[in-house]
Amino acid sequence: MPCHEKAQILAQWLDEKQGTDIVIMDVAGMSSVTDMTMVVSARGMKHAQALADAVLSRSAESSIEFLSMEGYQTGEWILMDLNDVLIHIFRSELREFYNIEGMWSEARRIEPDIEPSIKPEIEPEIEPDN
Repeated sequence: MPCHEKAQILAQWLDEKQGTDIVIMDVAGMSSVTDMTMVVSARGMKHAQALADAVLSRSAESSIEFLSMEGYQTGEWILMDLNDVLIHIFRSELREFYNIEGMWSEARRIEPDIEPSIKPEIEPEIEPDN
């Protein structure tokens, strides 16, 4: 599967699990370890771990190669290596501090092609007539 297509699929999965501010960067020719780098924000440690768990599980179901993961235990910054795509999952408050996007400022940004998820409508509560 081409790395651009893989990154889009991963972005969709992260969005479905409420990952925010998803950025995809094409670092081919700039990095010796990957072709695409993704950054996503999580609300907290448990959310970051849930995002990583979802990517790991769905990757296995879809036969997407997964090589390694770092930082899962603390959930502050989780790095996932899917061979030609790296995913950085940050707690929102740490993302700006590490500034991965700034480090790859010359990389071409790719807009995530995220389909809106269908959420069930919640029926409003109706007050009984007295």
